[in-house]
Amino acid sequence: MSIYNDILSAKAKQEKLLAVLIDPDKFDINTTSQFADKINNSIISHLFVGGSSVEEKVTERLVLELKTVTSLPIVLFPGDVTQITKSADGLLFLSLLSGRNAEYLIGKQVAAVSLLKNTNLEVIPTGYILIESGTVTAVQRVTETKPLSPLNNQLVADTAKAAELLGMKLVYLEAGSGAKQAVPIEMISFVKKELSLPLIVGGGIRSKSQLENAYKAGADLVVIGTAFEENENFLSELN
Repeated sequence: MSIYNDILSAKAKQEKLLAVLIDPDKFDINTTSQFADKINNSIISHLFVGGSSVEEKVTERLVLELKTVTSLPIVLFPGDVTQITKSADGLLFLSLLSGRNAEYLIGKQVAAVSLLKNTNLEVIPTGYILIESGTVTAVQRVTETKPLSPLNNQLVADTAKAAELLGMKLVYLEAGSGAKQAVPIEMISFVKKELSLPLIVGGGIRSKSQLENAYKAGADLVVIGTAFEENENFLSELN
């Protein structure tokens, strides 16, 4: 079964999914085996790999190393076309709908096509929506776009619905790496009511209670990154 069909199946069964986002520039590849011991014995369902700015070939080296120690699906979460590697299982084909920088709405996607032709990656069109989180995130700096207000539920919901009407398969609400505040629970719930697509939520989730609240509000898949970087025991706390 495909990665996307697995997500749809879990959504239909109301089974919640959890991904760890690994930034290749921050991850020590020498600790891959220890990392695998933790994730393989946890509730983690997916590995997302990518960052706002990563040196060329670093992503591929990490993906190949991860492939030797885990059977979890490895999904690229690329900040740029240089992070695309055929060694992964899938790719979130992101369009930054919260911003109006054409490069990240469609430009980078066009540039990726020639690379994707030579891969067997499962490409999943994803509406990517950045939410203000109390700090200037790497996504803001790199894309030179502003996030949407955490107080404007209707605008965020309309943006998510536009992604659905455009034919995208996932919506990703993102507070950003190092976020001081997670996506508000009220916003997750509001968006979920307007949306029939699977909903991904990430950024700023650093505790079991935050994770559970995001699920209760309607997140189908939650992504953690900084929480694991700062506290490697975080996963054991979730089990």
